[in-house]
Amino acid sequence: MSAHPDGRPLVLLDGASLWFRAFHAMPDSLRSPGGEPIGAVRGFLDMVTSLVTRLEPHRLVVCLDVAWRPRFRVAAVPSYKEHRVLAGTDGLVEEVPPTLPPQVEHIMAALAAAGIATAGAPDCEADDVLGTLAAHEDRDTTVVVSGDRDLLQVVTDRPLPVRVLYVGRGLAKAELMGPTEVAAKYGIPAERAGETYAELALLRGDPSDGLPGVTGVGDKTAAGLLSTYGSLDTLRAAVADPESPLAKGQRAKLTAAADYLDAALPVVRVRRDAPVSMSGPDTLPAAPAEPDALTALAAELGIESTVTRLVKALAAYGE
Repeated sequence: MSAHPDGRPLVLLDGASLWFRAFHAMPDSLRSPGGEPIGAVRGFLDMVTSLVTRLEPHRLVVCLDVAWRPRFRVAAVPSYKEHRVLAGTDGLVEEVPPTLPPQVEHIMAALAAAGIATAGAPDCEADDVLGTLAAHEDRDTTVVVSGDRDLLQVVTDRPLPVRVLYVGRGLAKAELMGPTEVAAKYGIPAERAGETYAELALLRGDPSDGLPGVTGVGDKTAAGLLSTYGSLDTLRAAVADPESPLAKGQRAKLTAAADYLDAALPVVRVRRDAPVSMSGPDTLPAAPAEPDALTALAAELGIESTVTRLVKALAAYGE
């Protein structure tokens, strides 16, 4: 299959990242006619509409967390997202606001009725689904939309461009980032900016994910080491070489962290080989797959204007 003749991209949305943002951005006072909170539903669907209008994709997939804390990551680093675990569970249930899960069910129903594809993979996070779909794309430029900086590691120019629309500061302040932008922002080599960003995250750690990092190594030190040595492998070879010019203090810190670095690298890196399953074709539909169901859901939740805007965007850019 060939690329779209107009150069329109494949857009991959980080579902949970976006609906969490919508949940926290919209007032709790937004309620359905029956009194049910609907801020996350309305906010998420408005985001989809805005992104379709802005990016003009001809293919779009909402990627899902089938497992928000995959067992393979927990086995490697037990502290991974441990602070987010709901008390009294088996460690795999995330503590979330109680009014959010019912809204996620409505979001999924709206996507299905609209005919917008979703994708997931067993024991994988949405990051792994996004990474796999981007890595295996062979037709179009890919744009990944997320508020999670971890996904900056997927940016590349080869064999096809992959860009990240980072919405960590909101959609209005979203930054479209490729290797050049990631390299400039984090002070790392542009030629392998994506891979190096993952190594940077490994070295500095990430408290939001329960990754401790290397003690005494922050952003600037990590970026400087990776810029000097080019890659984590080369840096670790320098640590093991007593003749290398690596500073004594840095050598000691990295040596002490050897077990962590071995275990955590597969945790930090998104998978490119996840067994992804799709709900249906990823072509952006020109009209809802189940218009009556979408209309009924809009009436039930009192989001008719939101759904109308989404349907108009599909008509303008869908195929």
